[in-house]
Amino acid sequence: MENGISLYPGQGTPVEQSLAIIEDAAGCGLRRLFLALPEYPTDLGDIKGELSAILKAARQNDMEVVANVTPQTQERLELPELSPSLFRIWGIKTLRLAEGFSPAEIATLSQNRQGIRIALNASTVTSRIIAALVELKANFRQIEALHSFYPRPFTGLSEDLLVRKTMLLHKAGIRVGAFVPGANRQHNFCKAGCPTLENHREETASLAARHLVALGIDAIFLGDLPPLPEELQAISQLSDKAVTLQAKWLTPNPQLRQHLQHVFTARQDVAQNAVRAGDSQDFWQNTELQIAPENAVSRPLGAITIDNERNLPYMGEVQICRSNLPADTGVNVAAQIDSRELNLIEYISPGRKFSFIFHE
Repeated sequence: MENGISLYPGQGTPVEQSLAIIEDAAGCGLRRLFLALPEYPTDLGDIKGELSAILKAARQNDMEVVANVTPQTQERLELPELSPSLFRIWGIKTLRLAEGFSPAEIATLSQNRQGIRIALNASTVTSRIIAALVELKANFRQIEALHSFYPRPFTGLSEDLLVRKTMLLHKAGIRVGAFVPGANRQHNFCKAGCPTLENHREETASLAARHLVALGIDAIFLGDLPPLPEELQAISQLSDKAVTLQAKWLTPNPQLRQHLQHVFTARQDVAQNAVRAGDSQDFWQNTELQIAPENAVSRPLGAITIDNERNLPYMGEVQICRSNLPADTGVNVAAQIDSRELNLIEYISPGRKFSFIFHE
């Protein structure tokens, strides 16, 4: 996944802090930097110097810069035109176009020969806009999309709208990104976080990001700053190949713990009361070990179980309980999904991969 962080030039973050954030993010393996270029009155002398330092640090740390531009950006930065060549010289490789650009302008920008990518406003795109881009022969190989972030409380997107917009863009072959909030919120214009989804405003960055992945989002940006080390780690370690759930260990058995570190695939024949990992028995058979009964207790919603030797035909099968189930002497309860993460179970659709992050 092409995940990254965000910076807001002109909003009061000291340049030294911005440069340190870039270095920390790059050190964690993050390779994208979202910049909100100014569309508001600001001291251009200060912001140009700040931008220059940030762009230089991004180049030195091999980070791709995604710049949010509006029709007002040209005026605020005193640019002769919104030229892909100029942005390329600056080291900006993706222009995220806010509202106000016509399909003709978007198509023309996408046809640039400098390799500059154009990111649509995923939150406001419509089927009519996509149809117009097709008719105007836009270069879809240089087009992606990025949902907006919403610093004002109660203005974030609903999950339903995000999914509908994302599916529309995916049908056109366009990858889609979105924002998650962070715990630190020190920039001037946002004390309520910068999420895309309103329901994420008080969530941790890790859970919000994994929720977005479950919803089909292809790239995640941390919207708030300064980011915590654990937030940078969580964003950098995301995978778009699986729904990932956090859970507490209930077994000390090292073989069972190792077994649950696999990335599993949900069976196509969906059970009413459990998510069944169709490939889990195959993983276990390679060990040629027996699984003794252990912690064969009642199975609450979110229990992660492994069948033991008393259920010999199914020994090694991993399940996630979708409801409260009674104890079974042939089933070991090996872990329990954290209560705040239970809603992620519903996104494990038939054939979808899933994995776990465990803690003691």
